[in-house]
Amino acid sequence: MKSIKNKVIHEIIINKSRFITVLTPFYDKNELNQIIYHYKEIYKDATHYCFGYILGPYSKCSDDGEPSGTAGKPILQVLENHELTNVLCLVIRYFGGIKLGAGGLLRAYSKSVSEALKKATILDVIDGYYLEIAFKYDDNKFIDHLLKEQIVTKEFGSFITYKFQISKKDFEKIEVFLKEKAIIKTKEPIQFV
Repeated sequence: MKSIKNKVIHEIIINKSRFITVLTPFYDKNELNQIIYHYKEIYKDATHYCFGYILGPYSKCSDDGEPSGTAGKPILQVLENHELTNVLCLVIRYFGGIKLGAGGLLRAYSKSVSEALKKATILDVIDGYYLEIAFKYDDNKFIDHLLKEQIVTKEFGSFITYKFQISKKDFEKIEVFLKEKAIIKTKEPIQFV
């Protein structure tokens, strides 16, 4: 699977209608309404706010008042065809006064997303873990050497705590050694780019 590195905003005009596409990395479906509300505030006079997202095994789309299946489904289909995950695509439409018909809407929404994706940096998604480990101060050099390739957040208290994400492949290489010196407090499966 693949995802996008950062947000992209792209605009096209088709038969006097403006289509503004917002592609953004997306990791929490509970934030969907906040993101859409944010863009509704920015583009207050728009006619439609159609979207599609893929988040791991979950996907959803909305036509937001466009004829059924003419906006959300084509948005989602373009994301699926590019094998994307952890991505939200919102297409904001300002109606230009010329009706496009069902076929025209399908093509317009698909084109809008496809063109925005051309501007996106697409990265491979890595299956891995979010880890939180704790260990004694005496083992600091050993753990630092073991995790020299990782970006680690460090906390110092009665024990040292490290928080980081690591690919499954890299974790398998160090797991035995890590368990010798540290307690794994948290190990959550994640996907990251």
